[in-house]
Amino acid sequence: MKRRRILRRLCVAGVALVLLTPATSAVAQPTQPVAVVPKIAWGSCGTAPALKPFQCASVEVPTDYDRPRGATTTIALTRLPATDPAHKIGTLFTNPGGPGGSGVDFVQQAGQSAYTPGVRAKFDILGFDPRGVGKSDPVTCYPTAAEESAALANEPPFPLGAKEERQFIVAGAKLAANCRLTSPDRLKHYSTSNVARDMDLLRQAVGDKKLSYVGYSYGTYLGATYAKLFPNDIRALVLDGTLSPEWYSGSNGDSSPVGVRLKQGEGASDTYEQFLAECKKAAGNCVLNDLGDPKTVVEGLLERLKTQPIDVPLPDGTSLKVTYAIAVAFTFSSLYDPIGYPDLAQFFAEMVGLSTNKAKAARQAPNALVEWNRRKEDYSSVGTALQPCVEARQSGRPLAYPAYADAADQRAPHFGRYRSWVGLQCEFMGVRDNDAFLGPWPNKVKQPVLVFGTRHDPATPYEATRPYADLWPDARMVMVEGWGHTTLGKSTCADAMITNYLTQLKAPADGSTCAQDRKPFDPLPSGQSSTARRALSLLPQ
Repeated sequence: MKRRRILRRLCVAGVALVLLTPATSAVAQPTQPVAVVPKIAWGSCGTAPALKPFQCASVEVPTDYDRPRGATTTIALTRLPATDPAHKIGTLFTNPGGPGGSGVDFVQQAGQSAYTPGVRAKFDILGFDPRGVGKSDPVTCYPTAAEESAALANEPPFPLGAKEERQFIVAGAKLAANCRLTSPDRLKHYSTSNVARDMDLLRQAVGDKKLSYVGYSYGTYLGATYAKLFPNDIRALVLDGTLSPEWYSGSNGDSSPVGVRLKQGEGASDTYEQFLAECKKAAGNCVLNDLGDPKTVVEGLLERLKTQPIDVPLPDGTSLKVTYAIAVAFTFSSLYDPIGYPDLAQFFAEMVGLSTNKAKAARQAPNALVEWNRRKEDYSSVGTALQPCVEARQSGRPLAYPAYADAADQRAPHFGRYRSWVGLQCEFMGVRDNDAFLGPWPNKVKQPVLVFGTRHDPATPYEATRPYADLWPDARMVMVEGWGHTTLGKSTCADAMITNYLTQLKAPADGSTCAQDRKPFDPLPSGQSSTARRALSLLPQ
């Protein structure tokens, strides 16, 4: 476009152009400024003993890559240095998903256990907070965290019934207005394309000629975007839990809300049915079998919760009103890791006890529910998860969300309704990043890339895996027969494939399969706690 404008101006001025060759011209073209590669000054991450293995830094990158010498955005980084620096291959970039996931938190909390000793030896493991997230100039929707907390305190995960639906839509419009008022400058440059451009600057800053990258969930969308912008700068990509670029961006022409397009309702409904089936097969290892048929028990509980919520005491002396919406949202997050399925079964069993015998209401909340509620309190800002607002196609029909939700509930009971409301705020945002890449998505990456899909994934349905792999000239797709979101901490078979691929560039054959190490209700090996394993599931939900 810029070249055509120059030509038009010259022609209008009566200047004759003589094209010497397809690559040269008699008229000198202006040089486009390029972004300066930042210098990283690694230092301490603090005095906490858990942070001693890590190094931290922050760098400045262009806020707007069309004006690379203009305003800047701060990007927070951390790295876990390679254990065999003498034979180091380079830096392994990571993204835990989201959008809105903190790459710094992911590496510092899971980097030492998420990757095999073979990978740890040959790579510095690097995590960065994408722009707008965490410590990287986060998008916020209120002046202070306290004001945001107060504004969202009584918002349900999703509405049930016409009255709640109207209130939810109004609340979504108010939230969008607050985000637009508080962070307009950050929202305008918030797209995944700019995150990919940031990552390419960071790749150059660490001295790597080609990118080595592992992306989970939304991180696979970042990987697909990077591949379109920088197809010749890729060494190795591991793409785990694939988010369909067409579904997310809406480039396939589907005008449904983004929460409908992503088909998380269908994925979660399938995984939920698998949870109930595995529970029934587990006999005494699943507590729900003590109460009858697991599906009958849980479905009965969820139906009662629609009209009879339960007040559950919390350890701090407060209580949590467990509604149908909260139970569904809690179940969705619990389906991410099959090691937590016994805890989910225990939650349902205790809720059944409380719902059928009010005299027991003084009992404390199940530990899993307490942890879920605490994680919500730790959430930084709802604004960091609103990236689809500035880059994905919106329906333009916010008042039609109840109808979309009703239809989704028919296709995928419980979870279709819940996930259909995702992104409602985007309908009112009115801010777009003009630098966002929205397709087409087939790319020209020459190197083999490694693509994983888990057979029963609640967040990135397996249905998207093969279409995602087909966007790449040489994708090696691996199906993991099992449950939960991504392969993290679940399959030594997958870990071995990832290690061989990253360290030796040996990719498995397309169509390979892996099993998970254990079934959902198998007893844990001696000395292995669910808490330690669940540290690997730090993926945004």
